[in-house]
Amino acid sequence: MTDLSAFDPNSAGNPNNNVFGLPFTEEEARLVILPVPWEVTVSFGSGTARAAEQVMKASLQVDLFDPDVPDGWKQGFFMRETDRKILMKSDYLRKEAELYIDYISNGEIVGQNQFMCKSLREINEGSYFLNNWVQQQTKALLDKGKLVALLGGDHSTPLGFFKALGETHGDYGILQIDAHCDLRVSYEDFVYSHASIMYNTLNEVPQVAKLVQVGIRDYSEGEYNYIRENSGRIKTYFDRDIRHRQYEGETWKAICEEIVSQLPDKVHISFDIDGLDPKLCPNTGTPVQGGFETEQVYYLFNKIRESGKKIISFDLNEVSTSENAWDANVGARVLFKLCNLLVAANPQ
Repeated sequence: MTDLSAFDPNSAGNPNNNVFGLPFTEEEARLVILPVPWEVTVSFGSGTARAAEQVMKASLQVDLFDPDVPDGWKQGFFMRETDRKILMKSDYLRKEAELYIDYISNGEIVGQNQFMCKSLREINEGSYFLNNWVQQQTKALLDKGKLVALLGGDHSTPLGFFKALGETHGDYGILQIDAHCDLRVSYEDFVYSHASIMYNTLNEVPQVAKLVQVGIRDYSEGEYNYIRENSGRIKTYFDRDIRHRQYEGETWKAICEEIVSQLPDKVHISFDIDGLDPKLCPNTGTPVQGGFETEQVYYLFNKIRESGKKIISFDLNEVSTSENAWDANVGARVLFKLCNLLVAANPQ
């Protein structure tokens, strides 16, 4: 156990310590955060691959008192350093992807260009490599009995984590907070696109018994039809429908209780930061007007805890870097809340 007798939780965050200024090593920490610096397939804004570094700095400004889980931090949170080799691979393939997206957006035929064929193959192979790397890293931590969280990167990053969770926990459900369905098939020819994460999950991770999506407000007709065709495994709460129900007098409490009722006993939270109102994270990759305040989402998470269902893990994605680090500031606070909820949901 870490000796906390000399640690003052009310003092300024110490940059020589780890995330949130906490004095834990990975071995001592109960919860380990894996940063995944990957944004190869982003289709609009970039910056998420380097989010972990800004989030780490911003986390030093986060007060350690959480009224929902006052002493959660004492169980130990630790964030690993960013793997520079993964980041370099992302940077290289991102440049390839930018050229490829520009090429196909002009209506050019990929099969007529050997360079583009090679780029597409390399990008898809790189994403496959990343999925395996994430699966190996997270499974090793789960095998050690750690609570595990993932910090992206774009939203393609947790697929390997989902596979590791299935191996460890068996059947579970995913609660997805997002502006997008992420149910596209091989978006822009990229098999493991950020826009395909949930489609790939449903097709490659049989242990995901239910996907419950909340806050969705930007989606294709194909995705809408896919949801209808798979209504037994997918339940989507569109932002528009949530608001209409509230306009007509329903409470957020009642809607949250209904959302929770759709979830199985074990729940992973997959939090794309663009599920929030974009004033909170304006530099996220694909911002969409509408969305939640943080307290609305926290309220839903607490309803899961109160229900007796178990939050087993989470991922936080699409937090971007920015000149004033505002997105990272919000991201660090969301990360702290999620960490506290996770340890509280898994009492020792």
